[in-house]
Formats: sequence, C-alpha cells, structure tokens
Amino acid sequence: MALGAALVAGVAISAFAIEYNEHRLAARLDGDLLHVSAPNFSFLSGKSLQRLKDGASIGFIAQLTVSRSPNYIVPDARSVARFAVSYDIWEERFSVTRITDHPEQKRSMAHLSGSSAEAWCLDSLAISRAELPADRPFYVQLDLRVEDPRDQAFVGDSGLSISRLLEIFSRPVRDKQANTLLNSGPIRLEDLLKGTHG
Repeated sequence: MALGAALVAGVAISAFAIEYNEHRLAARLDGDLLHVSAPNFSFLSGKSLQRLKDGASIGFIAQLTVSRSPNYIVPDARSVARFAVSYDIWEERFSVTRITDHPEQKRSMAHLSGSSAEAWCLDSLAISRAELPADRPFYVQLDLRVEDPRDQAFVGDSGLSISRLLEIFSRPVRDKQANTLLNSGPIRLEDLLKGTHG
C-alpha cells in the first residue's frame, strides 16, 4: 500500500513538472552514454548557496530516468547518485564529491565555479545507449533533491547504496525538502545519433 501511494505520488509529481516546469533538460550522446545538461538552471543558488557560503556542506541526491511515457510508473532505465558539495569562501570556489558504496569509485573535483560544479554533477549521471528505446520516442527526467537530514540513517561511511537511493526516490518529497524535476522529450534515439536534439 505504501509503495503504491509513493508511485502514485511520483506519477503526479512527474505530470505536474512536465506541464509547468519552465526549465528543460538538454540530452546528448557521448559515445555510448546518454548525458544531460540543464541550460539556464542552477541548483547551487538560493538557500542552498547561502548555507554553503555559511560554511555548511550540502548533500544532493539525484536520479536520471528514461521512460517511454512522461507519466511513468517504472522507468526503462535510471542512474542515481549522491553528491557532497562545499564552498571555499576565500577562493570563492566549489568542491564536489560523488559518494558511492564502493570507495574505489569515489570521485572528487575542486576549485570549480558554480556552473562547472553543477555541470560536473549532471555529467556524472549517465545512462547506457543500450538501455534507450530504439524503436519509439522516450522521455528523460532529472529528479534532484537536497538531502533530507532524516535520511542520514541510510548513510554509511561510504555513502548511500543504490538500493537505499532507490528507496528514497520511491517516497514523495518531504515537506520543506528542496526538490527539482526537469524533463525533456519526446526524444528519438536517431536524432541523438545525428546530433539534432538539444
């Protein structure tokens, strides 16, 4: 019952975002991987940016999905990740770490501008071309959330496991939790291969 309610809530949120969100994702193929960018959108802004400039580190969790319908229940493919972002007030630069449950896969970048830090996070989410529908249009969605302190129980020394991240994304967004849904579609694989979709 709880899972069903979460799925229904997720569908409703997806439909709302597609209809009303003015920011769109741009999708591209880089080799055999689908990547996205978000022109004219910044998540290192507002309250999050102020917290970073006050010396706090902020965790972001992100999920990139591909589906054959904008109102999907179960996506055809997905990529999930958790990022820790900090800000050096002296250099006025950002540092970003992608945290995984495999320490050898942990990656970090430092001395980044805000836009470069955001681009690095989004570029770290990738979906294999082999998982994309080849015979019909598809939709891409990015669900980006500021990590809720109540989710810290899911976090170990090495970060969130994939199963824990998926469990978090199966729940509706909590009250006051910063959340962004960005979408793109319908997209055809042939257009991505030609480089005609942006």
